[in-house]
Amino acid sequence: MNWLRTVRAELRKLTSTRMPMAFLIVLLVIGAATATAVMFGTDMDGSKTFISTAADQQSLIAFASNALVIAGLFGAIAVAREYGHGTVVLTFLTTPDRRKGVLAQFAAAFVAGSVLGLVGAGVVAGSVAAGLPATDYGFMVSAADLIQVLAAATLAGGAGAVLGAGIGAFVRNTGGAVTGTILLLLILPPLAVQLVSETASWVPSTVTNVISGVDGSAGIGAAIVAIGMWALVPAAIGLAAVARRDVV
Repeated sequence: MNWLRTVRAELRKLTSTRMPMAFLIVLLVIGAATATAVMFGTDMDGSKTFISTAADQQSLIAFASNALVIAGLFGAIAVAREYGHGTVVLTFLTTPDRRKGVLAQFAAAFVAGSVLGLVGAGVVAGSVAAGLPATDYGFMVSAADLIQVLAAATLAGGAGAVLGAGIGAFVRNTGGAVTGTILLLLILPPLAVQLVSETASWVPSTVTNVISGVDGSAGIGAAIVAIGMWALVPAAIGLAAVARRDVV
């Protein structure tokens, strides 16, 4: 089967389940919570300095870090559950070259994760804009900065989904894949920073903020390479593991 047709088939598998809707609901809940925070939230002194400048608002709507984690969980669940339900067998029967089949899964996860990241960033930005009329402030983020935030979330979403998909292919268990993704993205980076302070500029939260334009601790080009490595290393491990197995 043509590889692009395999990717399309993987995308159809993803969209034929309720999982995308469940993640969309999560994004809507985050958007509603953001709008509520903008309208009613205050700092400790009762002020609203967290939305008082363009930089503050851009930091508030920067969704790339969340997109990385949410899409990471999406990719991990999407791939790992195929092994749990046995549907991956049909993929490998249709595409005997396992590497091509797994790469098609990763490509579909990247597309789905990118869409999740873009939609999530759009929902959060729209929620902030919708909540601001209830305050004394207007929407100050420039079009260029808004585009950067949206693009960063799109890239982070795609990268996170590939990362999660790699873990899912390696672990083959939904609970284990979810746990592994959380460990890699949320638990191990702070520990690494505590042990080696120089790693602070390269943990996921930092590089996603750099790409979003709200952190200047590294160059954007270097941050994009870093986020790519965070995705590609687990993906490579997952791909190698699947290729070496005698059975699913």
